[in-house]
Amino acid sequence: MLDNFPRGTICIEDIEMGMTRHLRKVVTDEDIEMFAQVSTDRNPVHLDDAYAQDTIFEGRIAHGMLTAGLISAVIGEQLPGHGTVYMGQTLKFLAPVRPGDMVLAEVEVIGIDHAKRRVQLDCRCMVDGKKVMIGEATVLAPSRKFD
Repeated sequence: MLDNFPRGTICIEDIEMGMTRHLRKVVTDEDIEMFAQVSTDRNPVHLDDAYAQDTIFEGRIAHGMLTAGLISAVIGEQLPGHGTVYMGQTLKFLAPVRPGDMVLAEVEVIGIDHAKRRVQLDCRCMVDGKKVMIGEATVLAPSRKFD
């Protein structure tokens, strides 16, 4: 994985509107198989080349939630980072992610409620500059007051 910032924590007191963080990851066949094992989602569109060829995707695709998990990684590791609690997430899948695709997962701060320690994040995943997933997350950010 290629992160643009070190892993760790950005406390609510230091979060600013417009802050962004991202990571890049190539989605591999092994990633897809491991996700299938963990999630128990063994839909053949993810795992069976012959089956997937006859679908609207004309080939295997990664699980949508595997792609969404990259957003979770940015939130949990970079912005706000360690100690963050997910409160909600919306997702819209716009295009498939295929084995071998380099996914750019990015979050951007679009709202801050300092009193409640809540942060709204615009979330997007892209492959070759094309959005493949969009959404918004609401998280509870860590605070120096409680560390």
